[in-house]
Amino acid sequence: MTRLLLVVCAFAVAVQAADADLAGLLNGVQTRYNRAKTLKVVFHESYTASGHPRQTESGDLTLRKPGRMRWDYSTPVGKLFLSDGKDVYLYTPEAHRVERMKLKESDDMRAPLAFLLGKLDFQKEFRDFIVSPQSPFWKIAAKAKNDKLPYEHIEMLIATDYSIQRLIITGQDKSLLDFQFEKEQVNPAVNDALFKFQMPPGATLVNGEAGQ
Repeated sequence: MTRLLLVVCAFAVAVQAADADLAGLLNGVQTRYNRAKTLKVVFHESYTASGHPRQTESGDLTLRKPGRMRWDYSTPVGKLFLSDGKDVYLYTPEAHRVERMKLKESDDMRAPLAFLLGKLDFQKEFRDFIVSPQSPFWKIAAKAKNDKLPYEHIEMLIATDYSIQRLIITGQDKSLLDFQFEKEQVNPAVNDALFKFQMPPGATLVNGEAGQ
């Protein structure tokens, strides 16, 4: 009986420690990104969907809160995804086409990337958290809280300074969107002119769904 009691107590302490680690990690990540006014980071992005070849893209991301961000792609060259705080624009150079939609209408698609806009709230967006060490990082896995969203699961790699090193998003269609981030700068000087979209000469403008 004494041995069983010791095992139960040890298990309870381990659970409490894991809960404390998870709470500390979530709070640290939220604090880092929700308090930041501007952010610059290099991103590498890959997208895998059933029956389709893997797509890879990369470039530089700049943002200023609230709601303004600019994804300048180096691969493919010239691609641009921009939010001016009201509308989002996606320019695809090979199609010479610009897609525009209201920022608020893209909230569901952006929810896993809410940390970029200072709207990260783990408890509001996700459930069933699992935290585990993945040296030198911590890995956080969670499910979407609302099963009507276009994604169902996320994984994040978190560094000791609470920066997000990698984000993997699993869609309801089992697609995988994988972001890796490096060279992050918190609160660098950012020119507001970066977030004013300029139509490329001769490009076609359409209204509809925008994506990255």
